[in-house]
Amino acid sequence: MKTLAIIPARYASSRLEGKPLCLIGGHPMIEWVWRRSAKALGRAVVATDDKSIAAAVENFGGEVVLTRDAHTSGTSRCTEALEKIELQTGEKFEVVVNVQGDEPFVNPTYLQQLVGVFADASTDIATLVRPFKVGEEVNNPNWPKVVVGHAGRALYFSRSVIPYERNAVHYPYLKHIGVYAFRAEMLRSRIGKLPYSLLEQCEGLEQLGWLYHGLAIQTVIVPDEGISVDTPDDLVRAQQYAAQHELTCR
Repeated sequence: MKTLAIIPARYASSRLEGKPLCLIGGHPMIEWVWRRSAKALGRAVVATDDKSIAAAVENFGGEVVLTRDAHTSGTSRCTEALEKIELQTGEKFEVVVNVQGDEPFVNPTYLQQLVGVFADASTDIATLVRPFKVGEEVNNPNWPKVVVGHAGRALYFSRSVIPYERNAVHYPYLKHIGVYAFRAEMLRSRIGKLPYSLLEQCEGLEQLGWLYHGLAIQTVIVPDEGISVDTPDDLVRAQQYAAQHELTCR
C-alpha cells in the first residue's frame, strides 16, 4: 500500500513554546520524528504553518508542506497537507499516518504494525493503545483511556477511568496513544467534513466525533510508547533519555 506519514507541527504551545525546534542531542525534535517516520514508512512530510519550522525541516533535508494556521486539530492539518501533496505531485496515497510531532522516539515498528491492519479492507481508521502499567496514574485526565470490543474495535474513549469497576472484576485499563492511521480516501472525503459533535466537545477528544458519526476505529495494542514532550520537564527527560541510551538522530 502506498503510505505517507504526515507530522503536524505548530510553533505555538501553551506549555512549551517552539516545541518542534527544541534540541535533543543537538537536533531539533521534529527531525527525530521525521527520520523515524521516514524509516518506518518510506516517506514522511512535516505539515506546519510556521516558516521557522519549515526552514529547519528543509535544513536537515526533510520534506515540508505549509498549511493554513486556522486548523483546530492535527487531523485537519493532515487533510490539507494530503490534498496539497497529491495536487502538486499527482500521486495518490492509500494510507496516511498522522504521527505526533512531539514523539521524538516513536517506534518505527509500531508505525508499520499500524499500517498493517489496512490489509483488512474493512479498516478505515486505526490507532495505537497500550496497557497501563502497575503504579501508573490511571486517573490522570491527560492520559485518555479506551475500551475495545473482542475484535479490537474501539467502543469508547474517555479522560475518565473506563470502565467503572462496580463489581469485583478488574478490567485491564488501556491507554490511548495519539497516533492515527487513515485510509486516505476516508480522510479526503469524510473525516474532514464531519460536523463537530457534542461528545468530542465535551471530552476534548476528536476521535469521539468519528465514533459518534458511525466510523469504526481499529486499535493496535503495543507494549509501550515513546516519551511525549509537552512541558519543559518532559524535554529534559527526553534529552536525558537520548544521552543515557546513546541515541543518535539518524
